[in-house]
Amino acid sequence: MTGPESFQGVLSPVVTPFNEDLTPNGRRLADQCRWMLGQNCGLAVFGTNSEANSLSVDEKIELLDVLVDAGIDPLRMMPGTGACALPDAVRLTAHAVSKSCGGVLMLPPFYYKNVSDEGLFRAFAEVIERVGDTRLKLYLYHIPPVAQVPITLGLIERLLKAYPDTVAGIKDSGGDFDNTGAMIESFPGFAVFSGTETHLLMNRRAGGAGCISATANINPGAIAALDANWQADDADAQQEALNAFRDYMQTFPMIPALKRAVAHYAGLKDWARVRPPLVELTDAQSDALIAGLEERGFEMPGLAAG
Repeated sequence: MTGPESFQGVLSPVVTPFNEDLTPNGRRLADQCRWMLGQNCGLAVFGTNSEANSLSVDEKIELLDVLVDAGIDPLRMMPGTGACALPDAVRLTAHAVSKSCGGVLMLPPFYYKNVSDEGLFRAFAEVIERVGDTRLKLYLYHIPPVAQVPITLGLIERLLKAYPDTVAGIKDSGGDFDNTGAMIESFPGFAVFSGTETHLLMNRRAGGAGCISATANINPGAIAALDANWQADDADAQQEALNAFRDYMQTFPMIPALKRAVAHYAGLKDWARVRPPLVELTDAQSDALIAGLEERGFEMPGLAAG
């Protein structure tokens, strides 16, 4: 990643640690972010795997303040600021800009389904206009398997025409690389991120910007290594190894599994805590997860503990 107008490479929706009373633990989040930055992974805090939609607006603002105050470089952060309520999205986005974040990742308002591109254009346009800050760099978040509100090529084209200096890119978590490739081909200079590292090599070869990946929470170094060396002779072998690791992690509920892995390698059992409606892995699942990671020789070197 090179700067606020040109996110590149690998980012991750950073998992959020919770205290016993289910309040967010900002200090531990800062530790995790610091470790990930050291692995050359950018920070898409308040993403899907951050349990972002289980966090209030006030909690996200407070956590962002904690991270910046802890010395986390805001230019390396792309916080999620999308919300169903327009004032919430505006408030979060404006705060991220005020903290000099390199960009924001914005879901469409996702409660109402089958809405038109006209309605979605108005929603994004209202946020941009109300924030009213030329520093804003907005990255769209296309995740129809979860949000069930897609971001079409036509909508992207219209937003780029209206706000060419603001709408900077997109995360495509649709799971269909044909769609990702169409975005890359249709909009030169538009930063298109795949939503999984399994598409990282294809993304880079097609001219994309990289990936924003859940498993980069625990495996950032290997993913960043492929991104940095995607033209190397062994790039396909590196991609196959990443795919195998991702396939293994996907045999478990992803968010609880990621947090359980952090808990194990940090030696902090309560890192595994999630907010309802999510639930932690069962003891049997936890044992199986860690056994499988150890069989693979997996490590998280330098992870903050305590």
